[in-house]
Amino acid sequence: MSRTATYHTTVRWTGEHWGHLAMGNGPEMPFAPPPDAQGHANVFTPEDAFVAAANTCVMLMFIWATERFKLKLLSYECRTEGTKLIKLDRTEIFTRLQFRPVIRVAAGDESPAVVEARVRRALASAQKYSLVANSVKSEIVVEPEIVVDVR
Repeated sequence: MSRTATYHTTVRWTGEHWGHLAMGNGPEMPFAPPPDAQGHANVFTPEDAFVAAANTCVMLMFIWATERFKLKLLSYECRTEGTKLIKLDRTEIFTRLQFRPVIRVAAGDESPAVVEARVRRALASAQKYSLVANSVKSEIVVEPEIVVDVR
């Protein structure tokens, strides 16, 4: 039987090209468009939110997968870049999300090659089960750097 869950945010215009965002889970912050869209620097933007949503969701699913695959995760850091296409009619779409995770795991008693293969399977599972990654039209590219610590 399928289930549903509902999440909400509230936005409020605060003048000029500024808004205030209140998330259902509690955090609140100002936001604006980015400088390339008549906005401001150094402020949260919808574009940041889109890329961050995908990046955070994939990371949390990767953490889940490392537990299921019995990996000894030492560190995870991922830079994700969203590429936005601005068409001639000024419509825009994100065409690509490129994830570059740097992952360190301990080998334990296993061979590094076996552990790296499990890390790659965990990454594939993270992408497969990521709600946000599965909800976007953009091409998803994952280019990991995997370090297996044999100490």
